[in-house]
Amino acid sequence: MSLADQIDQFLGTVMQFAENKHEILLGECESQYKLTSTQEHILMLLSAEVSTNARIAEKLRISPAAVTKALKKLQEQDLIQSSRAPKDERVILWSLTELALPVANEHAAHHKKTLAAYQELGNKFTEEEQEVIVRFLSKLSEEFQ
Repeated sequence: MSLADQIDQFLGTVMQFAENKHEILLGECESQYKLTSTQEHILMLLSAEVSTNARIAEKLRISPAAVTKALKKLQEQDLIQSSRAPKDERVILWSLTELALPVANEHAAHHKKTLAAYQELGNKFTEEEQEVIVRFLSKLSEEFQ
């Protein structure tokens, strides 16, 4: 199989795995809540700081409409709450409820586990091979932009 065919097959596998997800993480959410990875990621972001819809969209690099939809689902499950900004009451701030903290922490642990797995895999290659991999991924990323 040619390198081009292998890359195509790999990207197809990634697309199937990542379908309807904001990110690719190892492990599954073990809470009783049925959440998308985007919703989980929002909880993780809100565990670090209170935020606005626009700021969440910017951090996740997704549309404000997608964030609004995710926030609505999280609010329906009592995982987040809204408040008005003290300096500008037109601005809505989002924060976690107590129910959401374990889910946010679990998602953060999945991030850590995923990065550790990637690092472990990378360590199986020499420094020179890792440099080639990094250059390849960088060039491939450029093709998607």
